[in-house]
Amino acid sequence: MAVARRTVISFGLVAIPVALYTATQDNDIHFNQLHKADNSRIKYKKTCAHCGQEITSDDIVKGFEYDKDKYVIVTDEEIEKVKTEKEKSIQILHFAQLNQISPVYYEKTYQVIPEAGGEKAFELLRLALMNEQKIAIGKVVWGASDTLMAIIPREDGMIIATMYYADEIKELPKTYNKPEVSEQELKMASALINSMDTPFDPAAYHNEYQIKLKELIESKINGKEIVAPKDETSNNVISLMDALQASIEKNQAPDKPKKRTTKKTKGA
Repeated sequence: MAVARRTVISFGLVAIPVALYTATQDNDIHFNQLHKADNSRIKYKKTCAHCGQEITSDDIVKGFEYDKDKYVIVTDEEIEKVKTEKEKSIQILHFAQLNQISPVYYEKTYQVIPEAGGEKAFELLRLALMNEQKIAIGKVVWGASDTLMAIIPREDGMIIATMYYADEIKELPKTYNKPEVSEQELKMASALINSMDTPFDPAAYHNEYQIKLKELIESKINGKEIVAPKDETSNNVISLMDALQASIEKNQAPDKPKKRTTKKTKGA
C-alpha cells in the first residue's frame, strides 16, 4: 500500500487536511552490477575517511561544511524545531492560469485526497478552480527545502505538482536561425496535424523498449539466440513538401472520401 504524506492546504482562514500519494511509479528494468570473472554481486561499503571503519546508517549524521574540513552537525529534530506550523502546511500564495506555466517547471506529481473533515472545503476549492479555469500556486517546507508547488484541479479530484524555481531552470545554450516558411508549407503541416488529431488515451501508449528488453531477458533465460531486427531506415531523400504530402496521404482514413471540387458552369 502506498505511503501517504499528510499535510494541510491553507488559503485565507480555510485549512484543508489532505494526504498526498505519489502519482507515478518506476516500471523500468534495472540491472545489477556483477564481477565479470565470477558473476558475483558488486557491493559498495560506506567507510569513514578518517579511520577507514565501515559505517551503518545509524552512525551517519548530517553535517554542513562551513570551512575546509570543519562541519556543524544538524539533527532532524533541530530542523523540525525551526519550522513554524505555517511552513509545515501548503500555503496558497496566489492563483494563475494553467497555460501561463511552462511544463519545464513541473518536477514530481502527487494525487491529493482530502482527510476526514476536509472533504467539503476540498471539493469547494476543486470546483471553484475548475469553474475559473485556474490553478493554485503554493509553498511548503519539506525536509530542509522550501518547496514550490501547483495545485491543479481535475474532474475526479486534484493533483499537486512540485515545481522548480526560476534559478533552477537552465537557459537554452543557443538559439537557432529561424528559416522562412511558406504559406503552402504551413498549410500542409497544419493538414498533417489535423489528420493525426485524436483524443489522448494514456492506455494506448506502451514502453516498447522495455517490452523488447523483457523479451531479450526471457530469451537469454531460455537459452535462445538473440536476433537483431532488420534496419527499416529509408535512405531516400525527398523534399519537405513531398514528405508532408506523403504523410498526409498515409494518415488519411481509407473510408473517408476526398472532397471533390466542381466547377460551376456559366449561368448556373
